[in-house]
Amino acid sequence: MQAELVLDARNGTGESPVWLAAQQALYWVDIPARTLNRWHASEGHAQWRADEMIACIAPRAARPGEWIAGMESGLFSLRPRTDGSLAATPLAPVAHAAPGMRFNDGRCDRQGRFWAGTMLLDMAAGARVGRLYRHGPSDDGATLQLDDLIVPNGLAFSPDGRTMYLSDSHPSVQAVWAFDYDTDTGTPSNRRLFVDMNPLPGRPDGAAMDVDGCYWICGNDAGLVHRFTPDGRLDRSLAVPVKKPAMCAFGGPTLDTLFVTSIRPGGIDLSDQPLAGGVFALRPGVAGVPEPAFGG
Repeated sequence: MQAELVLDARNGTGESPVWLAAQQALYWVDIPARTLNRWHASEGHAQWRADEMIACIAPRAARPGEWIAGMESGLFSLRPRTDGSLAATPLAPVAHAAPGMRFNDGRCDRQGRFWAGTMLLDMAAGARVGRLYRHGPSDDGATLQLDDLIVPNGLAFSPDGRTMYLSDSHPSVQAVWAFDYDTDTGTPSNRRLFVDMNPLPGRPDGAAMDVDGCYWICGNDAGLVHRFTPDGRLDRSLAVPVKKPAMCAFGGPTLDTLFVTSIRPGGIDLSDQPLAGGVFALRPGVAGVPEPAFGG
């Protein structure tokens, strides 16, 4: 299956793609550039810049046009301005476990609660200071749910919302876990290994769910996007023309396009992957599940 280049974005770390059906547009962030990006088939590319790095986003149901975002110092509400900047309103500050941390992967559960993990900027240190937080529409702050993580990633929720998935991308871990998820209280339990990615190509990065309940996850460093069945079996792997796909999301008018953001590493020869940092589209032959907005 041939991957189509949507935009030669040259993102340092393109993450958190979200399809906004109301606009028929794809949004995503470039973490080191501190930008929120938008692509529309007929209107092209637009971007807005924040004062902190933005790692993960979800639209706000109660405030159309605004986004909840995991950034460096906590969770914020972001509103794009006409001058290309982002107005940021604090929602939930976070006391990080160590200096030099930021948020990483995040998304909403099916009930509209926002989940996001934190990591040390110096990923190579391998410090288990990463945490996973939950923030509901009526919550004053962010509630700690899990710790002892290095690079929390791959958050996703099954179509019925009763299974939560989480990965750790660090080379020393490379695992994806599944949890039973109480949709009433927003509480995960019964953590178990879903996929051990150590023997498979690529480290587990960002993920998406399809209507069959299958889990799609980017194989960072391998240029692949893997599909796993609900019982953890590798079903297929689709290639993209870059080594570091970062996260995927279903979009398009019928949610049958799988968009993939990627990373453009600095300081290395990119002649074998000139499109690194681009946004790509795959046609996997299956539709995705609409992503819920934040309930507040």
